[in-house]
Amino acid sequence: MSRPIARPALAVLAAVLTAVLPAGPAAARAPSSCATPPAPARPVADPPWPQQRYAPDRLAPLATGAGVTVAVVDSGVDRTHPQLAGRVLAGADFLDAGGNGTRDCAGHGTGVASIIAATPRPGVAFRGLAPGVRILPVRVSEQQVVDGRESGRTVGAADFARAIRWAVDHDADVLNLSVVLYADNPAVRLAIAYAVRRDVVVVAAAGNLHDSGNPRPYPAAYDGVLGVGAIGADGVRSTFSQTGPYVDLLAPGSDVLVAAPGQGHRRAEGTSYAAPFVAATAALLRQYRPKLTAAEVARRIVDSADPAPGSGDGSGAGVLNPYRAVTESAGPAVASPRRGAALPVEQPDPAEVAQRTRRAAARDRALLVAGATGAATCVVVLLAVVLPRGARRRWRPAGPA
Repeated sequence: MSRPIARPALAVLAAVLTAVLPAGPAAARAPSSCATPPAPARPVADPPWPQQRYAPDRLAPLATGAGVTVAVVDSGVDRTHPQLAGRVLAGADFLDAGGNGTRDCAGHGTGVASIIAATPRPGVAFRGLAPGVRILPVRVSEQQVVDGRESGRTVGAADFARAIRWAVDHDADVLNLSVVLYADNPAVRLAIAYAVRRDVVVVAAAGNLHDSGNPRPYPAAYDGVLGVGAIGADGVRSTFSQTGPYVDLLAPGSDVLVAAPGQGHRRAEGTSYAAPFVAATAALLRQYRPKLTAAEVARRIVDSADPAPGSGDGSGAGVLNPYRAVTESAGPAVASPRRGAALPVEQPDPAEVAQRTRRAAARDRALLVAGATGAATCVVVLLAVVLPRGARRRWRPAGPA
């Protein structure tokens, strides 16, 4: 068993971004390195408890998220980590001009991305739930919590909204927002509405301020967003995890193992780390059932949740069950799981229709190629066996169309 890994100070706040309101524009040039790089961490030899609960090896034969793009709007994603190498696209940096989202000075976004997409490695027990996905990193913060206090830069709400729209416009199929604002911002609200109209599954952390009166968290509280609370290894809602009508379901968020920038792993907690388990499940569904709309994917995830101890306390439908979400047949149609006034939804324009068509084509391409290969093999066999017999009986095979 590896040495215990230090727990980061993220137990109170939901994410790196707890309030993306006070900040200025991006700097003129991107710094070449982090002012205070995260401390190195060690690899892990024993499977973490969320992995034991969800058994990703059982899901792998069904779906890995291949062909699906998950945008992680966060502190950046370090694509040099051995378990993320080859899985992280060039993204965008809304904090420092000229960056591509692959520098992570806080370690938060790398950890979130690893829950989704960390690939299996020899001698490492940790892996992501959907290791076949592409991660699109969108950097909006380098904020950390040190000794209970926030430290570091973060973008303003307007740039956060632009970051969401950028991810949608760059073909994100799923949007992971391990980010909490405790004020309704019109620009962010409209950006979320834009993502929902574009058929993107939007997943957001529900916040960690349960002991502070459960202030309403955004984007989790917006209509069309899957709001995610946290549970511990006992399956019970974590004491810090907020409760309210904005919580759709729960996922692991206490003592969760994640990848650390550079190499190795660390332990973390917060609804920030519960959200990517749901985002990964959405990616699995978008691959396995490519004809489902984003709203249908969200509904399946909620409807397949397991009952949680103490259910009925505002913790949503229960605990995430990725295997049930992917494999179970859909039940009767029900209303979309939410909650307040609906966001304004416009009729889809031709660009939106074209985008959905491209996504469906990309997901189906692998299946079509495999099917065509099998069909060609069958044709060869039939030609070799049937046509000679037909010729002997004076049959005339049809020519090419």
